[in-house]
Amino acid sequence: MNGEFLAFFILSLLTIGGAVFMISFTRVVHMVISLGITFISIAGLFVLLGAEFVGVAQILVYSGAISILMLFGIMLTKHDASDEGSTHKWKNAFALIFVAVLFGLMFWGIQRTVWPQPAETAVTEVSNVKQIGVDVFKIYVIPFELISVLLLVALVGAIIMAKKEEDSE
Repeated sequence: MNGEFLAFFILSLLTIGGAVFMISFTRVVHMVISLGITFISIAGLFVLLGAEFVGVAQILVYSGAISILMLFGIMLTKHDASDEGSTHKWKNAFALIFVAVLFGLMFWGIQRTVWPQPAETAVTEVSNVKQIGVDVFKIYVIPFELISVLLLVALVGAIIMAKKEEDSE
């Protein structure tokens, strides 16, 4: 048991826990916070895999998405201060027991599996950020530019729609 395994175990628990809490909470703010924990944990898993750029992009992109989600979720949904509890407490207890048993079985199965050792390869120091940049601007330059135009059109359309709503009030 080394540090990388421990970090993977903690990050995977946070990822799964955040996803489970996301679908089980009733308040929008709690849902968004648990979704944020899930996204940050996934970014940590990317970093463990050696994809630092993807991990940082995950944090940058999804932190913006979470803030927008929170704004829309709070502004567009009807919510009040009273928390609606579940009327079926036994269903929650059964679901918790089922998830715990399933997790235990999966963990036991993964620990008992004999994994083949990877072949020894020569390790070359290649920056994945540099490689992504080279690929984007040499191989995928047309799709990159089309996506940037699409995002610009969506931004202008959102501004026009917001301006029309403001004028009608």
